[in-house]
Amino acid sequence: MNETKRPRINWLDVLMLMFLAGLAVVPPVQEIHKQGILLAFGVVQLGEGWLTGFLPRRGAAYVVLLKMALATALIGHTGEVSINSSYWPILILPVVTAAEYFGPWATLAWTALTSAAYCSYLYEALQEFEIGVEGYSQLAIRILFIFLAAMVVNRFSVEIRQQTKRYQELAETLAETNRRLEQAQAEARRSERLAALGQLSAGLAHEIRNPLGVIKGSAEMLTQKLANSNPLATELAGYISTETNRLSALVTRFLDFARPLHADLAPGDLPAVLDRALNDVALLWKGAAVRVEKVYQPSLPQVVLDEALCEQAFVNIIQNAYDAMSAEGGGVLRVQVNTARSRTRDRDNSDGVEVRIADSGPGIPADLREQIFNPFVTTKKSGVGLGLSIVSKIIDGHHGSIRIEDSPNSPGDGNKNRGASFVMFFPAASRQTSVAEKTHLVIS
Repeated sequence: MNETKRPRINWLDVLMLMFLAGLAVVPPVQEIHKQGILLAFGVVQLGEGWLTGFLPRRGAAYVVLLKMALATALIGHTGEVSINSSYWPILILPVVTAAEYFGPWATLAWTALTSAAYCSYLYEALQEFEIGVEGYSQLAIRILFIFLAAMVVNRFSVEIRQQTKRYQELAETLAETNRRLEQAQAEARRSERLAALGQLSAGLAHEIRNPLGVIKGSAEMLTQKLANSNPLATELAGYISTETNRLSALVTRFLDFARPLHADLAPGDLPAVLDRALNDVALLWKGAAVRVEKVYQPSLPQVVLDEALCEQAFVNIIQNAYDAMSAEGGGVLRVQVNTARSRTRDRDNSDGVEVRIADSGPGIPADLREQIFNPFVTTKKSGVGLGLSIVSKIIDGHHGSIRIEDSPNSPGDGNKNRGASFVMFFPAASRQTSVAEKTHLVIS
């Protein structure tokens, strides 16, 4: 059934009221029952849109029943023999209304019910008259024309509803396309801004690195010259050297983000690279209360990768996990590797390897998950916000994808927090033959 709300009063309602007014002025004009029934018809016609809007599921059925009852009553009051009334075509109104709102089978059912209501006057006529073959033929012709009108109107109504549905689907498709286009334009503008920012960062970093070298060299010379003669000056020179080293490391990260990454791609074993990254971070965080759980699917396919860059990306993510869990007093780091299919919308589905690095730390706020891979976005008080940007850049350069999910608690882990789970996808080497043949890729 079509549940689309109709207008309260439209031009068809006005034409219907004019039609009912015309019936009211033709004989018998003095028949008060006739005038009252026609007035009720007009009220029902005017209230049809309100009733179907107020009762979307049952309103149309109520309207058809009211019109059917009024049409049957009008026939009963406008002829010496009701079944022979000249107003019998009024029965078309309820069946046409049913044809507008319902499907073919429901329209047939309503038409059959209307015809049965009309044929109910046949019993009254048989009490006084004898009806011959010609009379029954005339009655059958009338009923068949009622069915014909119902089916013709229903056919056009169904086609109109289907066409309206197609237009609505097309409008939704166009709206979705416009939304994606606007999103693509916004991403293009963002890429332009990031490119300009990268160029600016590279230029500033180069300009800052030279004076930093001079400052560091001067601080080291002061430390050597003063030695034990001036402890306070030696301590201050040590502070200068320490902060200079920190600034130099920050400049290096800026340069890593701004410059293209040159990747030497070749088929490789992803779990082996992941194990090296885990060992590197474990040595740096020796003594941290972090338990590592590794779940590697056997017989994994090889992927096309640059081992050094992938190891750098894994180390970045694992270090962040250690840092987050250490602030909470420790936790569980679960590393899972298995085969999977790409979930990226803008690329064809492909087979590959999925790496899931999940921690039991405090997690990443939901409002930052869409921005966490952007430059200078960080959850750390002393962080710069470039580490995950570089990770995303490396993963994109390997034709993979990265996303963040909630990290469920590991078995036996008493930490009630839901940490962060970084899920990375790398296409299988068999699907990247053309890339592997180049053996060198610039990730810009």
